Amino acid sequence: MPMSRAPITSTLARPAAALLLAGLTGCGFQLRGAPPVSPALQPLAVTCSQDIQDTLCNAVRSQLELGEVELKSPANAAFVLNLSDFQRNRRASAITAQASAAEYTLRHSVDMSLTSADRIPLIADTRLTASESYRYDETNVLAKRQEEETLRIQLDERLAQQIIFRLAPLTDERIDAIREEYEASIDAEETDSTSP
Repeated sequence: MPMSRAPITSTLARPAAALLLAGLTGCGFQLRGAPPVSPALQPLAVTCSQDIQDTLCNAVRSQLELGEVELKSPANAAFVLNLSDFQRNRRASAITAQASAAEYTLRHSVDMSLTSADRIPLIADTRLTASESYRYDETNVLAKRQEEETLRIQLDERLAQQIIFRLAPLTDERIDAIREEYEASIDAEETDSTSP
């Protein structure tokens, strides 16, 4: 009687699925549930500081392009999305009886802001964070490193999705309202500074 292949198939399917997901997200596959970005934010520039991972910056641009947002250079854009202060860390979140790490938590975070071409802040500096935990196996270090790298790509995709969610509510009406509030606050400050 032939041996069942089910255990082998299920064992191989998990890494294959993870790699497939990583490949799809890396190619700009739009994450399920990502809202469309308003046409009011066009043309849009995306600037990434030197500390930003290419996977994150590319994921944001890919999501915007899939949403048919016209991307331009900062000099030619009506709005500028800026990403900065990227940080990632890895810490042990569970310890074995032998005092070695049994589980790690990965955390990626980034600051985002959005300004108009005339430097009106539409989204002030906002800190976004994504995290994920995975079990660590000292007997299979290579596989765990590959799993960690796949998780890091997924965390960048989650940050990209959070950025898209922040941009989605900015319709023409909302932008006009923010602009009016900003100009009113500037007028009030100027009045206060000139009053005796």
